[in-house]
Amino acid sequence: MSRSLRTALLAGLLAGWAPALAAAPLELRPTPEIDLPFGDDVGFPAGSGSDVIASNCTACHSADHTLNQPTLSREEWHAVVDKMITAYKAPITPEDARVIVDYLARVKGEP
Repeated sequence: MSRSLRTALLAGLLAGWAPALAAAPLELRPTPEIDLPFGDDVGFPAGSGSDVIASNCTACHSADHTLNQPTLSREEWHAVVDKMITAYKAPITPEDARVIVDYLARVKGEP
């Protein structure tokens, strides 16, 4: 088949489809609403250090994510916070790190 014949056939096909494609309206769908099982107000339990952990850790983690971690010893929480600072470059001051470890040891620490 010659090149000009192929071009003419392709042009004819596209011309036939163009009105159908152009006539298809854009269908907008509403954004679905999702109800999460824990609601919108999940936060850290109130107490000494809750404001520090919220302001430092929720930049990367939800409170729910943090609170659903396993129970760890103070030393293990210290290692976790240290890893966030050294490996992941979390901008946490040494003073805030101590407060966060104290909070986690109290809220999610081993009895």
